[in-house]
Amino acid sequence: MVQLHGVEQGPFPLEHVRELARSGQLNASDPVSFAGQPWVPAASAPGIFSNKSWIAAVLLSFFLGGLGVDRFYLGYIGLGVAKLLLGWLTLGIWPLIDFILILLRKVHDANGLALR
Repeated sequence: MVQLHGVEQGPFPLEHVRELARSGQLNASDPVSFAGQPWVPAASAPGIFSNKSWIAAVLLSFFLGGLGVDRFYLGYIGLGVAKLLLGWLTLGIWPLIDFILILLRKVHDANGLALR
């Protein structure tokens, strides 16, 4: 069960609740309840949101994105290495695009979970 804009909805399977979080319809502070348990913030419920912070990803992308640190932080090791070795060839375009995507919450962690 989830509460969106004060209205109880559900019950939904966990994958549907994850999709609500990925699409931005479910915020980390919105209440959720599993199997009759008490209502808790969605960020506290396991498996809905990543343990990675969105603000940390934004700051890492802004200050160290050219070195791929943002992608390493999110768990994309291969992309981090590629960005570290080849990012300079794009003359800063790749880090800029990654920064914008992270800022707009379009990038999730390596497990596909929305950032907190």
